[in-house]
Amino acid sequence: MAFGQSSIVGVWKTIDDETGEPKSHLEIYEKDGMFYGKVVKLLQSPPDTTCDLCPGDKKDQPLMGMDVVWDLQPYKDYWSYGRIMDPNNGKIYKCSVWLKGADQLEVRGYLGVSALGRTQSWYRIK
Repeated sequence: MAFGQSSIVGVWKTIDDETGEPKSHLEIYEKDGMFYGKVVKLLQSPPDTTCDLCPGDKKDQPLMGMDVVWDLQPYKDYWSYGRIMDPNNGKIYKCSVWLKGADQLEVRGYLGVSALGRTQSWYRIK
């Protein structure tokens, strides 16, 4: 896939669902045909914050540099079949994302079927 305006690769600003304030910057990158999102900047927490509630090998690891989105695959005009983790509670959800214009990414996390989830808007950092 060519990385142009229709690419999700780049740095995105995430928004806190409760406050509406910017929360972090995540870098979406491609590796071996899959897409991942790692934390590159924390806006509401100290940079040395660790993921106390994360499962497995992510537990007690620094959030900075951590992949919180993984295994997204291109499918038609969106990316799906991935996973997203909420570092606040360590829960892992299925994940699909799609572009809404060149600079807005809609990120849907869900359990089971997509209709039983929620969508966040992330904004491209230029």
